[in-house]
Amino acid sequence: MRHFITSILLVVVTMLCASALDAAEWGDLTGTFIFDGPPPKPVSLAITKDLEVCGKHNLVDESLVVGPKGEFANVLIFLYSDTTPPIHESYAETANAEVVLDNEKCRFVPHVALLRTTQTLVLGNKDPVGHNTKIDTFTNIPINPLIPAGSQLKQQFPAPERLPATVSCSIHPWMTARLVIKDHPYMAVTDADGKFVIKNVPAGTWTFQAWQTVYVTNVKVNGSPVEWSKGRFDIEIKPGANDLGEIRVSPDLFQ
Repeated sequence: MRHFITSILLVVVTMLCASALDAAEWGDLTGTFIFDGPPPKPVSLAITKDLEVCGKHNLVDESLVVGPKGEFANVLIFLYSDTTPPIHESYAETANAEVVLDNEKCRFVPHVALLRTTQTLVLGNKDPVGHNTKIDTFTNIPINPLIPAGSQLKQQFPAPERLPATVSCSIHPWMTARLVIKDHPYMAVTDADGKFVIKNVPAGTWTFQAWQTVYVTNVKVNGSPVEWSKGRFDIEIKPGANDLGEIRVSPDLFQ
């Protein structure tokens, strides 16, 4: 009898939790990151290996990619939390998806890859020469597999990482990228226009963190100077649209 009552209570609690999640409200977080200074000039990379393949691609350092009007690409922004937040049902379709990180034209594509712990990372090589993809994680076991020309392999990372993992190729030392591993989907990377969008964040006050090779700390949000400690800031997500506006990032961070 006691077991029966316990089972009934568990069912009721489960139904109440499901009902609360269904009734939850969600909002989209958007914003635009601007490099607050003259755009840095592209720096050509020294190609020291496989010149017949890699030397023809006019490769440049992608650590700072800034458009003519300061459009700041590859700025990472993600929800910072010690616990997994509620996940909107729209993310269920991609929960077990494959995320591709390619070796292509002797560079990593994309430069910043976003991966959930439930997803599978596909390491590919579209080049006619071999590469290795060394991923220096802290929580997960680091890997350094060799990827022959035209091949790929799959890898999973079951634990979230606090900060982006460095990706490199020991064969071609100029190749670098970042891999972001989280146990939730609330993360984004700014595009070529410096814009980002994180959809369907649960309503409420959350902490987000911004990172671009370093913590993004010294900023102006819509013209007002703000100090983000370790790149973190709190924001109340309201149902519907939530626009941070223009976030201007000081060039001093990257000296």
